[in-house]
Amino acid sequence: MDQDTTIDKILAEAKTIAVVGFSSAPQKAGYYVPAYLKQHGYRIIPVNPNLSEGLGEPAYAALADVPEPIDLVLLFQRSENVPPFVDQAITCGARAVWMQLGIANEAAAEKARAAGLDVVQDACMLVEHRRWQR
Repeated sequence: MDQDTTIDKILAEAKTIAVVGFSSAPQKAGYYVPAYLKQHGYRIIPVNPNLSEGLGEPAYAALADVPEPIDLVLLFQRSENVPPFVDQAITCGARAVWMQLGIANEAAAEKARAAGLDVVQDACMLVEHRRWQR
């Protein structure tokens, strides 16, 4: 499946998104991208050990702490820091991993695909959602 097809599938099917690297700073993509997604009907679960809440939802220190099923793990992390979060996404039963614009880790992506997850790399979910809605 090519990346455009994967993007369309995730945007159509994902409902609950765990945002690793969620930011409390409104000018950062780690805040305004999840805020946009929440406005468009997605459930956002902030994952950041330095926050207690975000966008009115409780924040969790790690993916393993999230007490409900996760459809998508949205990563705002440096490319070299992605592998442990992909491992956690696999362990917690997420169906997909999305690495934001500028973030890619082919080894981690291959591992996720081998575990049956859909993977998007180096793409902004806000930009792709706007395109997909048209």
